[in-house]
Amino acid sequence: MKMIFKSKYGHYIFRIVLYGPALSGKTTMLKVLFKQIRLPIINSFRMLEFPPEHGGIFLDFCIAPGQERHRSLRKRILKDVDSIIFVANSDPNALKENIHSIRELHSFLEYYSYDVPLIVALNKRDLPNAVLVDELVRNLRIEGLYPIFETIAVRGVGVKRVFREAIRFAVLYRIFPDVCRREIRLLIQKTTQRLVGKVFYSSKQHTS
Repeated sequence: MKMIFKSKYGHYIFRIVLYGPALSGKTTMLKVLFKQIRLPIINSFRMLEFPPEHGGIFLDFCIAPGQERHRSLRKRILKDVDSIIFVANSDPNALKENIHSIRELHSFLEYYSYDVPLIVALNKRDLPNAVLVDELVRNLRIEGLYPIFETIAVRGVGVKRVFREAIRFAVLYRIFPDVCRREIRLLIQKTTQRLVGKVFYSSKQHTS
């Protein structure tokens, strides 16, 4: 069992990292989350605190900068992470950046020997020329590996669900790792089935 990080005041801290290429919508997603929920915000724009009746639990959110020059910083940010949200950009012009970013993430996780929970958010699904879901999933090579959600961060669509799962898995990862692995497998099955069904339905409509 992994050690749960506690502050000097005895508060439990769970760390969640938002990872992905520049301009994928990581910062927007976090800002929208803070607007949608009613929890005290600590350190201006980073940490949320659950009320005392929940046992002094803090959620420490870190946004990994997407620019290439910040590679070493991204690696450091992943140290001691409890769960990760990979935010992919649905813009066709960002496909190469998406692929590079998730490959880099895999290399860092291998370096740390982490089997940390990872959730994928396919963001900017409202773009008129958004990459098709099945094409984006295939290029990122993520089908059947991670829970996958579609989001529109600027409208708040799907944001709360992504963070709810990331928070749930962060806690389970530290306290009940076996349960965490089982729950992730179940969520992978559910989200994969939903996306496959949606792609099939859209294709059928297009050909009819």
